[in-house]
Amino acid sequence: MDPTLDASTIVLNILLYVLLPLWVVAGGVDWFCHRATNIESSAGLREALVHAVMGVQVGIPILLGLMFEVNVLVLIMCILAFLAHELVAHYDVKYAQDLREISIWETHAHSYLATLPFFILLLIVVRRWETFIDFITLNWAGSMHLQWREESLGVNGNFAVGYIVFMLVFGVMPYLSEIYRCWKWERDNGVSTLPWRNSR
Repeated sequence: MDPTLDASTIVLNILLYVLLPLWVVAGGVDWFCHRATNIESSAGLREALVHAVMGVQVGIPILLGLMFEVNVLVLIMCILAFLAHELVAHYDVKYAQDLREISIWETHAHSYLATLPFFILLLIVVRRWETFIDFITLNWAGSMHLQWREESLGVNGNFAVGYIVFMLVFGVMPYLSEIYRCWKWERDNGVSTLPWRNSR
């Protein structure tokens, strides 16, 4: 590592090469735990859809941060998504805990999935302190629009593309398969865990 790197660049590298990949890895561990406890025949499609909602709640702010400048608008959307994610995560565990075993491995995965979004948001605030001050002082003029990111990301400047592919393969596809598996099991067994079609 270049010893002349400034603190802002070091924080950015921690975000890009530690926290963002770790979020996908923790999600993968969580998915394996769901599969091991036969989520399709226990908590079912309802929980699988809740997992998808939580993925979107974190994934959208990540994409915004990768593609656009972090101004007041992006920061507000990140904060709102974080708060919504916390509420849905609480509901997820409350719903699932009586329907299937939540192993120690899944509990560890949840600890990462619950805290990583907060630390990612916190480090974004550290890098964009002036934007955060504008946010809390309601100085929002000129910062309520999406602006394409000017700062290149990663060693070769193409981190965003690589990370999006990584997230699709190891984050999105497994959870789409989980939704399909749960939907198929409920269809084949004539049951539904969805609240508007609940037959259990």
